[in-house]
Amino acid sequence: MHPDEHEQVALELETLIRDTQTTIDRIETYGMNNTMPEDYQALLDILDNAIKQQREHTQGMLK
Repeated sequence: MHPDEHEQVALELETLIRDTQTTIDRIETYGMNNTMPEDYQALLDILDNAIKQQREHTQGMLK
């Protein structure tokens, strides 16, 4: 991938990260993390994977 392609992916991942974090915050506010633990964990996994991928693409921009 070219650096500009890495940048585009990193920006799209940033949107996913923000949206997922907003959803997690809402779930915690309403206590759904206790009533729907599997779904809550799935969101945490999505967030973790998106952050890792964003880091990889950020490093790809610097090469």
